[in-house]
Amino acid sequence: MTENMKRNWTATDITSQKGRSIVITGTGGIGYEIALEMTRAGAEVIMAGRNIEKGKEAISKIKEMNLAGNIHFEKLDLADLSSIKAFGERMKAQRRSLDILVNNAAVMTPPQRLVTKDGFELQMGTNYFGHFALTAHLLHLLQKGNKPRVVTLSSVAHLSGAINFDDLQSVHNYKPMVTYSQSKLACLMFALELQRRSDAAGWGISSMGAHPGISRTELIPNGAGKNSPAGIARRLLGPIMFQPAAHGAWPSLYAATAKEAVGGIYYGPSRMNEMRGYPKIAKIAPQAKDVEAALKLWEESEKLTNVKFN
Repeated sequence: MTENMKRNWTATDITSQKGRSIVITGTGGIGYEIALEMTRAGAEVIMAGRNIEKGKEAISKIKEMNLAGNIHFEKLDLADLSSIKAFGERMKAQRRSLDILVNNAAVMTPPQRLVTKDGFELQMGTNYFGHFALTAHLLHLLQKGNKPRVVTLSSVAHLSGAINFDDLQSVHNYKPMVTYSQSKLACLMFALELQRRSDAAGWGISSMGAHPGISRTELIPNGAGKNSPAGIARRLLGPIMFQPAAHGAWPSLYAATAKEAVGGIYYGPSRMNEMRGYPKIAKIAPQAKDVEAALKLWEESEKLTNVKFN
């Protein structure tokens, strides 16, 4: 069980994943590191992202290090529900099952409010609604998987998050970090609610949350911008405060692969207030455990994304 977590667990502790299949959203940062390690471990890896060139570049790099690796890229734009549906339909046409889904890709703190193709605020739309819809479209493949797992990435930012049901898309009041925190709280609430529903319906899916601490990825430069206060801090304090992306991937990799990992648990780094270190059980904010709010958010999400989990 979880209490017997190995201390100082790293990617070198991943057991053989031969015969297992995994979809990972995002082609850089944490997503790239997860794809690299899962390819090394022998899994069939599907890296999904919206930028075809970046995707091909990431696949090429991983294949250089793993000549026999079974990895390929699929186009998926989480800011476009039609792209998510098309991806799901391709997966169902190509395969009979899926063992692991890692909901990783994210947008962080664009200075101005932006919207997805479907009119959602970009951070909520990409980080949360996109992954909510994606999981629904892949649900039947996951149900047919071998001990299937869904790992959804949250953030330490969820601790200060609140779900504003009166302004879920930040139309009336857009504050970049407040909205980001809301999106990551929603992701964790989704991970916990998915486990409750899996248990109730007998889906056999283990749903976990994970977060990378503070890691050296392109999330801040791509979102807030490299010359924003956060971008400048990332450059100046990067080597001190920000752990390597490879280490930031450990909690997600643990959740996806460790025999001891348990559904309904949230994993993150162990040191410096969960900013860096080896994987451990992470702190869940009280608002993330609010079952009534999770139910309301789930129902609202099904309406907005036009998907059903059944």
